[in-house]
Amino acid sequence: MSKTSKDDRYSVPEQNAGVKASWEAFINDAMPSLEASSLQATNLRHLIHQSWVRCQSDHVDPMLAQASFILSEDGLEALRQRHARLIDASTPCMAQSHDILSPTGTVMILTDPNGTILDVEGDASARVRDPLQATRLVPGGRWSESEMGTNAIGTALQTGQPVQIHAAEHFCEGIQRWTCSATVIRDPIDNAILGVIDVSGLSQNYSRHSLALAMTTAARIESRLSRQEMEHRYHLVESGINKLATKSGNGYLLFDQRGYLVKADGRATPVLVGAGFKSMNSPVRIDALNLDTPEHERPACPDWLLPEWVEPVIKNGHVIGSIVHIPTPRLTSFRTKSSSGRKPDAAGLDGIIGQSPQLIEALNKAHQLAKARVPVLLLGETGVGKELFAKGIHQASRDEKEPFVALNCGGLSKDLLSSELFGYADGAFTGARKGGLAGKIEAADGGTLFLDEIGEMPMDIQPHLLRVLESGEIYRLGENAPRRVRFRLIAATNRDLRMSVDEGLFRMDLFYRIAVTSIRIPPLKDRVGDIPLLTDWLIRHLCQHHELPLKTLPKDVLSMLEAYSWPGNVRELRNIIESMLLMSTSDTLAVEDLPPEIATPLWTNRPAHASGLSECSPLEQAESHQIRTTLHQCQGNLTLVAQKLGIAKSTLYLKLKKYGLTQEVDAIRAGH
Repeated sequence: MSKTSKDDRYSVPEQNAGVKASWEAFINDAMPSLEASSLQATNLRHLIHQSWVRCQSDHVDPMLAQASFILSEDGLEALRQRHARLIDASTPCMAQSHDILSPTGTVMILTDPNGTILDVEGDASARVRDPLQATRLVPGGRWSESEMGTNAIGTALQTGQPVQIHAAEHFCEGIQRWTCSATVIRDPIDNAILGVIDVSGLSQNYSRHSLALAMTTAARIESRLSRQEMEHRYHLVESGINKLATKSGNGYLLFDQRGYLVKADGRATPVLVGAGFKSMNSPVRIDALNLDTPEHERPACPDWLLPEWVEPVIKNGHVIGSIVHIPTPRLTSFRTKSSSGRKPDAAGLDGIIGQSPQLIEALNKAHQLAKARVPVLLLGETGVGKELFAKGIHQASRDEKEPFVALNCGGLSKDLLSSELFGYADGAFTGARKGGLAGKIEAADGGTLFLDEIGEMPMDIQPHLLRVLESGEIYRLGENAPRRVRFRLIAATNRDLRMSVDEGLFRMDLFYRIAVTSIRIPPLKDRVGDIPLLTDWLIRHLCQHHELPLKTLPKDVLSMLEAYSWPGNVRELRNIIESMLLMSTSDTLAVEDLPPEIATPLWTNRPAHASGLSECSPLEQAESHQIRTTLHQCQGNLTLVAQKLGIAKSTLYLKLKKYGLTQEVDAIRAGH
């Protein structure tokens, strides 16, 4: 489909006499084909000539004066129900144009993808109503190009581009008294044409601005459709959340009402890849799950999808989507079949240390997703190794030799983050580097972009990132020309993004764009059994790095490490082991080498009547640990502790008493 130039979209009424002469010559076979230079000489746009040639090929009657096909009332009602989503989004947008159109003798028309009119809004006076009815430019009338010749509705559908058709440019002489402007409405998910918005009136009412009105209205309708789609998907996930909890290791796929994939469990994603969906960046659709199509018209489920795996998601008595549960045996057989004959990755994911079931599950998901070019959201506390996972996924992918570019979205101002992401042109702002600068997105072209702490991204920047993800185009700051980019996005956060969406801090549409698949990385406190493996590797690695003799870790020290809660996770463990190795003067790491918060258990010096850990909520345990750590850092100086914690000193006293830390304050002070 060739793109129409802006100049070619618009009619030129002053040239209508020349166009009429060209039409008469064309109908009489005097000009069956013309070169571009000849078209200019005849005042005939190339777009119109191409349309006339198609009409002639389709044997359209050039004498037609009204739509040759019109639906019955029952047929129209059924069609409207089928396109209810489009009508719901269009009605308020068209209604807002009523006051603009009423005095002008023009109307706004909504059609389906076949050019059948669904609704008409605008001037309802007899001067317009009667000609509309005579021409059957009314609900139920079909105005495709193959049936009614060159007209704005049909030609916009044929080309997929905005277009004006005026007077003699119409192929059928009976409708050459009209002037019309139209553009298509596209689906926000797969860009498919859903229908057309057209502005029509008698030729004396021609306005160049009518095309701009049609295009603006179509854009607003598409925006409403996009919001409705995001809201629908949000409700779908909310309604299906209990059913998403898989049993016995089953994988799941969540589809919306039209059969589009909304969310995929990492274990099930390779099944889609094996079924022929080569890229998760493109919309995945299963026609058998399209509930908008009558059941008797739906195709059978594909061979890989058994009907008994499908479970409906119901809200308020209506089916709003489907969950496909893929049983463990099928997942296992797929993994065995797909991995046969392949060598495991030499580094990356296989270099992540641990044997806990939670970590193994996360690594299995990462291995599976590495083969599909799909956005991945890494979830986990600070320090669990999200960037290590991101690098591992990149190294296990087919783009492993391409760039891996990381950017932390936290702690940067909006302007700095924007220039870091998108880059800027020469002279875009005061202090801009001469010649401009490519941003991180451009730097990741062909490879992987890792955005850590994406939940901290300012709201003003989020729509720009969403646009890049959807269009594959980026605009540097200060530039008007887009640059094509292709990259896989891996995002990470320690926030609950769903809560951020509810609080208005994160865009719903961006959330669903980056959270197609997610991997939850377990915190170190949930995989205590991995601490011996991690400490052994860290000691060997860090001793080699710092050129130190290999040191040993006694069991009593290891037990203390295992008893610690590790709020900083693996990163904190690495820092502590490194500090111990550098500060120790012996070949054996001792209890004395441990930091105070680990060497002294949390309950040391706590009076018998104080609340024990088992009686504290997880939030209280975390608060108690933070207070105790800060006490040691500040050497018992309560004024500094209160300042660091951001609480009043009186509040600190109450919390010290609550958690039984009063005596420990005295012990810390005595030790210093």
